Amino acid sequence: MGCFGDEYRSKLTTAEDAVKVVKSGNHVFYGEFVLFPQLLDSALADRIHELENVEIRSTCYTKSPKVVEKDPEGIHAIVNDYHFSGTSRKLHDNNQCNYIPITYHQVPRIIRKYLTPDVAFITTAPMDKNGYFNFGLANSITGANLSKAKHIVVEVNENVPYCLGGNFESIHISSVAHIVEGSNPPLAEVKSADPSEVDKEIANYIMNEIEDGACLQMGIGSMPNLVGAKIAQSDLKDLGIHTEMLVDSCIDLYDAGRVTGNRKSIDRGKMVYSFALGTDMLYKFMDNNPLCASYPVSYTNDPRIIALNDKVIAVNNALEVDLLSQVSSESSGFRHISGTGGQLDFIMGAFASHGGKGFICLSSTYSDKNGQLRSRIVPSMQVGSVVTVPRSMVQYVVTEYGIVQLKGKSTWKRAEALISIAHPTFQDELVKAAQGMKIWVKTNQIEP
Repeated sequence: MGCFGDEYRSKLTTAEDAVKVVKSGNHVFYGEFVLFPQLLDSALADRIHELENVEIRSTCYTKSPKVVEKDPEGIHAIVNDYHFSGTSRKLHDNNQCNYIPITYHQVPRIIRKYLTPDVAFITTAPMDKNGYFNFGLANSITGANLSKAKHIVVEVNENVPYCLGGNFESIHISSVAHIVEGSNPPLAEVKSADPSEVDKEIANYIMNEIEDGACLQMGIGSMPNLVGAKIAQSDLKDLGIHTEMLVDSCIDLYDAGRVTGNRKSIDRGKMVYSFALGTDMLYKFMDNNPLCASYPVSYTNDPRIIALNDKVIAVNNALEVDLLSQVSSESSGFRHISGTGGQLDFIMGAFASHGGKGFICLSSTYSDKNGQLRSRIVPSMQVGSVVTVPRSMVQYVVTEYGIVQLKGKSTWKRAEALISIAHPTFQDELVKAAQGMKIWVKTNQIEP
C-alpha cells in the first residue's frame, strides 16, 4: 500500500457500516455487468425496510439484487437497468425492474447533465501502489457516475483483473469514502451458446464481406462469436478491434495472428473496448495486458470516433425486421428482452467509416410457444415492439437466405430485398402484405 496505507486503513470498514451512507430518496449506482457489489447489496438489503424511495441503477445485472428479494413489491426500492440481461428480463416480467432507454454512447453525458447519483457501489481490483482502484472489466458508464456521486464505496475483489486504459479506468483513494474488502467471489462467466446451422449460414455471408485491415465490432450472442471463430480460421490479416464488448473470440483472433491493429487509424495496435463478458480465459488475458485499452462508452461507441477507423465491420443481432426496414432488437411486443446497447451506435459508425459495413443479423424464422413457425421478417412490428434501428439507418440485413444492402433504396425496393431473404414459406404472404400496405408499387421507373 506504500504511502497510502494509513488512508486505506482509515477508510476500511464493514459492508454493514458502509451502506449507512444510503438515505431515503437516494439514487444508488450498483456498478456494471459482472462487477456486481455482492457484500454491499446484501448489507443494503438487510436495512432496506428502514428506507423509502431508493432508486438502484446498474448496467446489465448479472445477479439478482438481494434488495429485490427483501423488498419484492418495490415498496422501499426500485431497480432500474440500462441494458437487460436474462436476470433483468425475469425481474421485469415480475414487475421488479425497469428499463432505462438510451443511446449508449450518450449515457455518460446524460449522467453528467441530468443525474446526480448520491451513492456509488463499485467492485474493483485491489488498490495499486499509486493509490488507484481499477474498474476492471467494466468502464462504460462507471466513470461518469463516480464523477457525480456524493459517496463512493469500493468493494474490493481480488479476482477482478487490472485492466489498463484508455482513460477513466480507475479511481484514486482520495475520492473514495469507504473501502470494503469483499469475500472475493469468482467473477460470473458468460459462455456463448453453441451456434446453430442458421448461425453458420449467416456467418458465411458476413465472412465474404470482410477484408484485410478491417476493424471489428462484434455484439453479444452465438452468431457474432461464430464470426470471430471463422475469422480465426481464415487467412485474413492485420485486423483491428474497436468494440463496446470484448469477448472470448477476440483472444482466438489474436492467438491466430489475425489481429494486429496495425492498420487502425486511432489506438493503433490496441484492442479497444468498454466492457468485457466472457469466460475466465478472457479475464486472465486482460489482466495487466497493454494490448487491451479500456475506455468509457462515450469514446468506444461515439459514431464519430468509430468512423475514424477504416473498414469497420459491425455485427449485431435482431429479433425482427419489418417491411419498412425498421429493426427491433430489444423487445417482443410489450415483453422487454434486451436493450439498445451499442447497436445503433455501431450501425451509424460503421456506415460513416471508409469502407465500413454494419450488419443486422437474424434467423428468418422462430417457433412460438405453441411450436408454430413464425417469420422474423414481418409486415409490421408487433404492437409494443421497440424500433432499435430506424429504417433510415439500416445498411445490411442478413438471414440464412442471403444478405441485402438497403441504403439508397425506396420503400418498394427495400421490401423486395427483405422478402428475398425471408423464409420461402412466408414470401408470398409478405408480398401481399406489402401490396396492402401500399409499399409494393410497381412502376416503369428503374431504381437502384
